[in-house]
Parts: sequence; C-alpha cells; structure tokens
Amino acid sequence: MTAEHTDTPRLKLLLIVPHPDDEVYGAGGTIMEFEEAGHSCGLVTLTRGNAGRNLGLCDTPEQLAEMREVELSACLDVLDITVHEQHSYPDRELKSCDLAELTEVAREAIERYQPEIVLTFPPNGSNGHPDHTTTHQAVKAAWDSLPEGERPALWYYAGTSAPEDDSLLPAWLPANLRRDVSRFVTRKLKAIGCHRTQALSSVDFIRKFPERITEETFYVVGQGDQGAAAHA
Repeated sequence: MTAEHTDTPRLKLLLIVPHPDDEVYGAGGTIMEFEEAGHSCGLVTLTRGNAGRNLGLCDTPEQLAEMREVELSACLDVLDITVHEQHSYPDRELKSCDLAELTEVAREAIERYQPEIVLTFPPNGSNGHPDHTTTHQAVKAAWDSLPEGERPALWYYAGTSAPEDDSLLPAWLPANLRRDVSRFVTRKLKAIGCHRTQALSSVDFIRKFPERITEETFYVVGQGDQGAAAHA
C-alpha cells in the first residue's frame, strides 16, 4: 500500500472503491462541491486496475497499472483530493482475497480519517462487478463493526431507476438522495477524461446514465425514502 496525504482535519467524505476511476463518475461533482466549501475528501483505492481495458495503449498488465496510476493522479488533481491510499489487491479477484483483511483495511481508514460520510458501492455492486460487491461487503462489515455512536453516515452509489439486469434487482437500493452538481459539469468531465485508458467505460456510463453527470444520486443507509435534498 502507498499513502499520499497531508495532515488534515476530519474528512467530510471518504470513498472506498476497488478501481481507479470508480471515484469520479458518480461522485466527482459532490467531491468538488465539498472541497470548494473547505471540506476535505479522501479516497482509498483497493486495486491498481491492471485487469481493465487498455485500448491498445500498453502491452502488459503492469504497464496498464502504471498508466492508470498516472491517470488517477491527474484526476485527483482536478477533483482537489490530496488524501489518497493506493492498495495493490488483485484486480477482478477481490472475491478471492481474505474478506476479513479487506474489512480491516476499510475499518482502519475510517478510524484514521474520521470521515463524516463513507461512500462505496451498494450490495449489488451497481452493475454486479464482483470487485464492487466484495468492496461493499468489506466496507459494510467495517461500518457494522464500529460502535454505533462512532459510525459515519454510509452512502452507496445508486440510480433512480431499476437495473435492466434482473439478477441485480433483489439487492437493488433506489437512490434517496439527489445532488445537483451541474455547476461543476465542466470540471467533472475533465476529471473523467483523465482516465484515458478507460474511455470506453466513460462512454458507456454517459450513454447509459447521462442524467448522473449533472445530478449525482446516492442511497443513504438509514434514511429510507425520505431524501430528495439537493445538498447534504
């Protein structure tokens, strides 16, 4: 693991996600809004993304990992995130890792940075990706293990319409918080564009969920269906 951070006060938001680029599509505008207001955000990335697409821009998984490291650094510069922990768990193979170890990684990060909010993937991983669902399991277990009075708010990425894949429906959680981030759309698109090797993933997201570029939607655990607030 490598950690890049400065001495910071308690974080407003801590994202714990498996891949470089998981931080930006659904939360880039929220991150920029929090940072602009003087609230620091942080990121824990569990894998180096070396099993992802490469668009023919490199020849080996290690080269891809190195490229994605540069891309993520550029993205974080746009987002103004300075608190980042990079781990090297196997991309696309998180389910084969010791869940207790991943849970401890998540718990240690939460205890270290004392975030007001933790954000990760929902139970169905949003798209069923096994790394997404494993990350959810680890973060939720870490959150559950904390004393109730010490738990941050727990947010999941969430859409407002049911998934088309029926296998994702049983664990689907519809968004109960909507945040208008249209003011940051230009910078958000720039941040997305930093992940050059993942351009097809970027196009797929924009094609399937264009509304989530300007309105970021989340499921807030414990809030039920109460929330449609524009700001948190």
